[in-house]
Amino acid sequence: MPLAERLRPHSVDEVIGQQHLLGPSKPLRVAFASGEPHSMILWGPPGVGKTTLARLMADAFDAEFIALSAVLSGVKDIRDAVERAEQFRAHGRRTLVFVDEVHRFNKSQQDAFLPHVE
Repeated sequence: MPLAERLRPHSVDEVIGQQHLLGPSKPLRVAFASGEPHSMILWGPPGVGKTTLARLMADAFDAEFIALSAVLSGVKDIRDAVERAEQFRAHGRRTLVFVDEVHRFNKSQQDAFLPHVE
């Protein structure tokens, strides 16, 4: 197993830094404690833990995790992800969709994705 994977946090309490978000009474800490996810944008340079934090949220909220890359995913991938999320919902499961590099969505990708997040 790669070192980065072994050192990756397995709970929000293992995350180092981000106290402005994860400290007591801060927005993400409150979301974790409540068990109620909400839409959000995680912003920062590569390697700071955005994807890891999203995966931790999915675990904490007992939700399925679907990751999409705006660079690598096409409209079909987006539609497939939405369909999977709808199937999970039909079975009483939540879904957390993580879109990496969302600002790189082209018009077709946006048109396929936006109706489901509005």
